[in-house]
Amino acid sequence: MNRVTFTRSSTRALAVGAALLLTAGTAAVAVASGEDGTRPARAAEAKPREAAALTGSAKLFRKTTEDVAFTFDAHLAKRHNADPTKATGTFRFVHLDRPGGKGGWAEGRIDCLLTGGKVASATGIITRTNIGRMKGSRVGFSVHDQGRNDRLGYSWAATGGPDGTKKLTKCTSAAPFEKVRQGTGDFHVTPWKVPYPTS
Repeated sequence: MNRVTFTRSSTRALAVGAALLLTAGTAAVAVASGEDGTRPARAAEAKPREAAALTGSAKLFRKTTEDVAFTFDAHLAKRHNADPTKATGTFRFVHLDRPGGKGGWAEGRIDCLLTGGKVASATGIITRTNIGRMKGSRVGFSVHDQGRNDRLGYSWAATGGPDGTKKLTKCTSAAPFEKVRQGTGDFHVTPWKVPYPTS
């Protein structure tokens, strides 16, 4: 077995190395806390708050084997605070008879987003789907962000399915009457700051 022998010089080198590391660490802390005479270092700049947002995904509660899921990534930039029709982003929904089974799906681009408190209403144009007649139509969604008990609604609630209409008014939907299946996801709503008149 080889033995490692430390000489006086190697011990001195280790001590100097440790001292350098300690000094470097102290200097880093000093710079971070502003002890070098400059202003304290700030954390990464926070992303500017957007005017409104609806994000997240979840499956809807069903007592059957149906697998129904919605996903949103909708945003209204701060510079467009006075015009919810400037919202951008995407949506997707899937309705299958069972997980991995047969059914329909659609995805598209958001064209309007309004939020109030933790409730959002949005619409979008379907750009891709496996149901031909729906492509190009506008559909609407509503979400109530309640943490683990979110709710969701959609514009075709009373018609049985998206009907391919191109006449739906922007940001129009049904009340969020559907329950989200617990543990499948979560929706998040950023409340809109209404630009009330000042004069």
